[in-house]
Amino acid sequence: MKMQKLGFVLMGMMLLFAGSVSAGQVKTDYDRSANFGQYKTYSWERVKTQNPLDVDRIKNSVNAALAAKGWTQADSGGDVSVMAVEITRDQQTLNTYYDGFGGGWRWRGFGGMGEATTTTETYKVGTLVVDLFDAKTKQLLWRGNSSDTLSNNSDKNIQNMDKDVEKMFKNFPPGSSKK
Repeated sequence: MKMQKLGFVLMGMMLLFAGSVSAGQVKTDYDRSANFGQYKTYSWERVKTQNPLDVDRIKNSVNAALAAKGWTQADSGGDVSVMAVEITRDQQTLNTYYDGFGGGWRWRGFGGMGEATTTTETYKVGTLVVDLFDAKTKQLLWRGNSSDTLSNNSDKNIQNMDKDVEKMFKNFPPGSSKK
């Protein structure tokens, strides 16, 4: 019975951990001296990604976010140049499970020997960085980045990227009343 309870607790913790891993982390920063009110148009400068299929996906997601803020895309010569970089890397986590036997808190002491099993889990994490530069001065105005655990399901990854880009541009432009 005690083992069964321990099993339920461990499964609950794994589900909690899995839920927290799937939520994308989004961060933004910007030039505090920039006057974002002067910018209304943008042009794409470059999108760098390991998967060529993601170029249009990234552009579509950012285009939708900027259009929602009243910005207009220009084929070239926009007020702002947009660059995006997508990086995929392997991440590892260690999971340790205890068998529940041996009850003490001291190393090799009190209550007998328990067993612990540690496993390594490797998963992919995708990071998207979006930079907005003043097209004339080439100064960085704004940077957004998001990191999220990648799925083997392409549709799910696209949906997560769209949500993360939406979060990224939620309070854009900085200092605006559009929130």
